Amino acid sequence: MPSPRPDRARALLAVASVAVALAAADTYVVVLALTDMMSGVGVGIDSLQKATPIISGFLLGYVAVLPLIGRLADLVARQRVLLACLAIFVLGSTITALSVDLPTLVTGRVIQGVGGGGLVPATLALVADLWPADRRGTPLGVVGAVQELGSVVGPVLGALILAVADWRAIFWVNAALGVALWLGIRLTARGLPAQAPASRRPAAATTLAALGLVCGVLALAAPARLVSSVALGGPFVPVGDHTSRAVTPIGLVAAALLLSATAFSVPHWWPILRRADLLGALLLGSTLGLVILTFASADPHKEVVGPLGHALLPLAAGTAALYLWRHHAAADPLVPRGVVGGRSRVALAVSAFVGVALVAVVVDVPLLARLGVNHDETAAAFVLVRFLLAVPVGALTGGWLLRRAGDGLVAGGGLLVTTAGLAAMTTWNQSSLTRWPTTAVLVAVGIGIGLALAPVNNAALADAPDHAHGTASALVVVARMIGMVVGLALLTAIGLHKYYASVASLPNPADTTALVHAAVEEVRWVFRGAALAAGLGAVTCLGLGLRRPAGSYAAERTFGL
Repeated sequence: MPSPRPDRARALLAVASVAVALAAADTYVVVLALTDMMSGVGVGIDSLQKATPIISGFLLGYVAVLPLIGRLADLVARQRVLLACLAIFVLGSTITALSVDLPTLVTGRVIQGVGGGGLVPATLALVADLWPADRRGTPLGVVGAVQELGSVVGPVLGALILAVADWRAIFWVNAALGVALWLGIRLTARGLPAQAPASRRPAAATTLAALGLVCGVLALAAPARLVSSVALGGPFVPVGDHTSRAVTPIGLVAAALLLSATAFSVPHWWPILRRADLLGALLLGSTLGLVILTFASADPHKEVVGPLGHALLPLAAGTAALYLWRHHAAADPLVPRGVVGGRSRVALAVSAFVGVALVAVVVDVPLLARLGVNHDETAAAFVLVRFLLAVPVGALTGGWLLRRAGDGLVAGGGLLVTTAGLAAMTTWNQSSLTRWPTTAVLVAVGIGIGLALAPVNNAALADAPDHAHGTASALVVVARMIGMVVGLALLTAIGLHKYYASVASLPNPADTTALVHAAVEEVRWVFRGAALAAGLGAVTCLGLGLRRPAGSYAAERTFGL
């Protein structure tokens, strides 16, 4: 593949990275607006458990379709996948902004997750297309840094919007930014090489889809002037006993138009889905989705698995077994043979360990802060910002260090720093976060985790076949997300066991001070488990290689990154 112009490559990477940051920010922005969103769709504050799908729905869409989107990014041009994912994200944001009932809101969040999740592997694979293997360190660091920066920007952006508008404005801003980024990718991608040819979409399908989307938006928006009109209000009256705006004549017309558009476009997308192994994608996606629903719906401070976890886990085991059968039986499986092997397998393991360490800090540092003198949740969240700001700094540094050092040395060194920091955190108590040394520890842990991001992606891309970079990138993200979800559940199980053991030994179970000490001990055990995971990750990094190929640094300097 001919080398692209450096300025064009950097411009496309910049726009795609901002899109990744937007999706990452959307993961966290809901936390601040959750109670307002519940009220907006008729869910009372006393029914907080009903709001769980608002958060887990996004995570479900984000993770479950990652392998399929990664594979599609190998079969069609990465730019097209980015554009499609942004369009899906904008659609999900619009549905969320217009929702007035919980099912519609959750549907919008799931669609947002699908679009947002697909941006990550497509962007990482784009780096593999635009930069040779010995020049990817810095651009991969940029992607990792911007993605982590989104976790900081999200709550801040949400707070600013909520200060002047209601929660729906958050998603309208998402939609507007998504459209702007779509145009940006369309412009910056011109003239750059695409690893797969484009095919024309049937005009009838495009027209029907556009009409369906317009009708769907009208159905959900239900403009008061039209709804109250004697002549024009009929299409907005719910059918039968239904109350949902989607189950109205105009909503049903929208569904019919979209189904017709799908039918007309079958010859366009079915051959691609067949090559992508749709059955394998459904089985693996179902497995990931069931795992997410099992653990993500649980309250991490009270339980290990969600209400349906004991029924969902056996189903997940069954679909996983069926996927393994499909992988071996298919001539062209979802995950191409040879992708998960060598350093790629090591990279997936390290990514999972990073996820465990990351989620322990994100969940339990605010918990420890709330156990202190200041029980305010906002103040506890600001304590975490010290860590969150350090992660993108570490990601950029890690990408830069890959100019001189091997993947294993950079990632392993970072995880050793993380291990030491987490070990120090096992000695903290409810007043520790008010002292300045804890800030240094949180920053060190954040930088250490960030240092591991670019090397892991670099190793997975370098050892994957050229025709499977999208799949390899998707698997790295999946491994990290599963590490976060399952790791949090396992660490919570250990912590809760210690907590209940401490409470059982109390002479006075109503002693508030003693209960706080028991909760602190629970957090310490979570940090111990996270330190063990980071340490295992550091040792595993030896399999990524400690040396950088000779001559790489000079080549990277000539390219400008």
